[in-house]
Amino acid sequence: MYRCVWLLSRLPPHLGLSPRYAGAASAAFRSLGGLRHPSRAAAASSSSEGNGGRALDTSLFVPLHVQPLGPSPEGDIGAELTQPLNKSEVLKILNKFYKRKEMQRLGGENGLDARLFHQAFISFRKYVMESSFLSADVHIILNDICCGAGHVDDLFPFFLRHAKQIFPMLDCMDDLRKISDLRLPPNWYPEARAIQRKIVFHAGPTNSGKTHHAIQRYLAAKSGIYCGPLKLLAHEIFQKSNDASVPCDLVTGEERVLVDPEGRQATHVACTIEMCSVTTPYEVAVIDEIQMIKDPARGWAWTRALLGLSAEEIHICGEAAAIDLVTELMYSTGEEVEVRNYKRLTPITVLDYALESLDNLCPGDCIVCFNKNDIYSVSRQIEARGLECAVIYGSLPPGTKLTQAKKFNDPDDPCKILVATDAIGMGLNLSIKRIIFNSLIKPSINEKGEKEMDAITTSQALQISGRAGRFSSVFKEGEVTAMYRDDLVLLKEILNRSVPPIETAGLHPTAEQIEMFAYHLPDATLSNLMDIFVSLSQVDGLYFVCNVDDFKFLADMIQHIPLNLRVRYVFCTAPINRKQPFVCTSLLKFARQFSRNEPLTFDWICRHTNWPLVPPKNIKDLVHLEAVHDVFDLYLWLSYRFMDMFPDASLVRDIQKELDNIIQIGVRNITRLIRASEATSVSGAIAVPDDFPLQRTEVNDRMLNLEDLPAANQDQFSNATKVPGQKRIRRSKALGYKPAEVQSNMKSHGQGSLAARLVREGLLTQEMLKQLEREWQVHHNNNGNFPTEKRDNQNGSKGTGKKKK
Repeated sequence: MYRCVWLLSRLPPHLGLSPRYAGAASAAFRSLGGLRHPSRAAAASSSSEGNGGRALDTSLFVPLHVQPLGPSPEGDIGAELTQPLNKSEVLKILNKFYKRKEMQRLGGENGLDARLFHQAFISFRKYVMESSFLSADVHIILNDICCGAGHVDDLFPFFLRHAKQIFPMLDCMDDLRKISDLRLPPNWYPEARAIQRKIVFHAGPTNSGKTHHAIQRYLAAKSGIYCGPLKLLAHEIFQKSNDASVPCDLVTGEERVLVDPEGRQATHVACTIEMCSVTTPYEVAVIDEIQMIKDPARGWAWTRALLGLSAEEIHICGEAAAIDLVTELMYSTGEEVEVRNYKRLTPITVLDYALESLDNLCPGDCIVCFNKNDIYSVSRQIEARGLECAVIYGSLPPGTKLTQAKKFNDPDDPCKILVATDAIGMGLNLSIKRIIFNSLIKPSINEKGEKEMDAITTSQALQISGRAGRFSSVFKEGEVTAMYRDDLVLLKEILNRSVPPIETAGLHPTAEQIEMFAYHLPDATLSNLMDIFVSLSQVDGLYFVCNVDDFKFLADMIQHIPLNLRVRYVFCTAPINRKQPFVCTSLLKFARQFSRNEPLTFDWICRHTNWPLVPPKNIKDLVHLEAVHDVFDLYLWLSYRFMDMFPDASLVRDIQKELDNIIQIGVRNITRLIRASEATSVSGAIAVPDDFPLQRTEVNDRMLNLEDLPAANQDQFSNATKVPGQKRIRRSKALGYKPAEVQSNMKSHGQGSLAARLVREGLLTQEMLKQLEREWQVHHNNNGNFPTEKRDNQNGSKGTGKKKK
C-alpha cells in the first residue's frame, strides 16, 4: 500500500488523476510516515563525534554544486498534478523552515551541525528558487504547504536528501570511519605477525658503538636489511657490507644498485627506511635512529618498519628515550624487547668559556649554524682571516657533502675548519675536535604543521654535540661550546636536561585507504580526502597521524591536472621541498606531461633545466643549481614508479653526477660567490629571511654596531639598509648590526674603493674607520659641506663597541 500510494501521487494527468486526488495521495503518503522522520539508528551512525570523542571538523566537508533544473521537454509534472508554485510564497516557507529549532535539531541527529545545516539550506533554497521545475514530490509538498494542507516540517526529508547530495559523506559516515580506523596497526602486517620475532634495542648516545654492534650481527646473518634515515647512511652500510665481502644491494627512493652482474637480488640490502620491504623475509633487520619514530613528517616510516619487517631478529638503534614506547608497541604484537645499553666511547666536555671571536678558532673546530645566511656570513669572515673552511648544509647534494667532509678530514689539506648546519648530526664521519654553536635557535614544525622558532631540544643538542671527539677520528676527546657567552649558559642548561621519553609513533594514510575513501566520495579532491581522513581517523594513545601539509600542498598544486587517483597519490608523496619554486614547478610540468601520456625524455628534461649548466657566479646561481639537482632527484624518484613515462633514468643520473661536480666547484669558492652576490645586490647584503633572527657579527673581538660609526654617517647607513621586500635591520647592539655587509651601497657617495674592501674582507678595522671618515670629509667638502667631527678610536675608546669585561 505504501508504494502504491506513492506511485499514485506521481501519476501524470493524462492517466486520469486530478490535482485534487494527487494532493490526497500526497497526504496519504505522509500519513504512512514517508520520509518525515529518519530513523534514530541512521542518526546515531552519522554522529559528529570523531577520534576519541573529538568533535569532527565539518569545515572540511566541501559542498558539491547541484545545478538548478532547467526547462524539461517532458513538462513540469508537479505543476500538472497540482498547480504552478508561487515562488514568493515558497521563499517564505523555506525561510520559516530554516528558523525552526526542531529542524535544526533533526539536522544535527543526521550529521548536519550548524555549519553544514546552514550550507545545505543555502544550497537547497537556491536550487528550489532557481529551478525551472521541481521533481513532482518536492512540488507537491510545497504546494500542499502553500495551500495549508501540509506542515513546513514536511520539507525535512527532501532537504535531507538534497543535503546528502552536496555532502555525500553523510550517507557513508560509518564506512568512512571504518576505513580511517587506525587503532590496530600491527594487524596491517600479516607476514610479520606470522612469525615470532626477536627484538633487540641497542640504546645509547652518539659514538657509543650501538650501531656498530647491530651492523656486526647484520653482516654475520645469512640475509639482512639495513633501514636508515638518510641516503648517505644507506650508502655507507652498502659500501661497508661489500667491502666485508657480504654482497649487498642499495635501495633508495632515487637509486637501485644491484651488485650481482646478472641483476639478481643480493641476500643483503641497505635502504632508506621508506623503501624497506615488509613482505620479503630476512634473518636480521636493523632499524637505525629509532627516535625518529616521533618525527611529525616521517615518523610513519619507522612505525611501519618496526611493526612490519618480516625478520627473525630486529635490531633497533637509537636513543634510550624510545625504549618504553618500543616495548609497548612490541607488547601489542606479543613480542618482548631485549635492551642493551651502551656508553659513549670517548669523553666529551662542555667548556666554561665561549669562543667569542673567530680569531680563537683552532684546527678541528666546527661552527654549527641553523640557516644558510649564517653559513655564508661565518664562512666569509673565516676566509677574511686567511683560513680555509669546509661547508656542509642540508640542501647540498650527497656527493658534495662527502667531498667537503673528506676535505675537512684530510690531515694534509689546509682546510681545518668546518661550517655546517645540523645536517652533520647523522650520516657523515667527521674528525671534529670542538663543536661551536653559532646560535641555539632553530626553526621547527609543530604538531599542527605550523613553523616555530625555538631553542634546540636536548635531543638535538646531544646529537650535534656528539659529533665531537668520535672514536674513529683523530680527536679522542670532544669539546662543546657556544659562540657567545649568553648562549653558553643556555647550552649548558639544555644539555643538562634529561631527554623526555618518546610517547607516540607516527602513522600515515596508505594509498589503498585513500582509494577506498575516494570510492565513497568520488567528487572530493585528494587534498580534501586527506583532510577528512585525518579528521575522522581514530588512533589509540601510542600513535599519532603524521603531518600531511606537504602532501596536501602538492595535491592542491596538481589538482587541475587529469590523473587517476593512484598516480596522483604517488606524485603527492614525492620527497621535495615545497619552498623551492623551481622544483615545485618541475613537478607540475612532470604531472602535466604525464597526463598527456607523453614520456619525459632526456631531451625534455635537458630543455626544462637548460642543461648543460656552468659553475655558479654568485649565491643565487648556486641555490638554483641545488634546485636543479633536486629536480633530477625527482625525475629519478618517479622513474622507479613509472618506468615507461620516465625512460631515461641512466642518462639523467649521469648528468646529475656532472652537476654534483659543478656544485662542488661553487662550494669550494663559496666566499667568492658571497662577495659577488653582495656586489650585485641592491643593499650589498644577503637577504635575511623574515623567519630567522639576525645573528650577531663578531669583528676583531668586539660587536660592531651602527652606533660605532661617526654620528653624521649613521643616517646614510640607515638609508642604505632599506631594501624593498626585506625587513629593516634594527639598530641594536644586542643583535649586532652588520654595516660591513651593506657598505657597497655607498658607491653613490664616493665610497666605492672602501666599500669594495669591506665587502671583500668581511670586517672593519679601526684604521678603516678612520679612512672611512676621511673619505667622507673629502666628499662633503667637495660638495660644500662641512666635515664631520672626528673621534679618536685608536685605544678602544668610544665608538669601538667593545664589551666590558
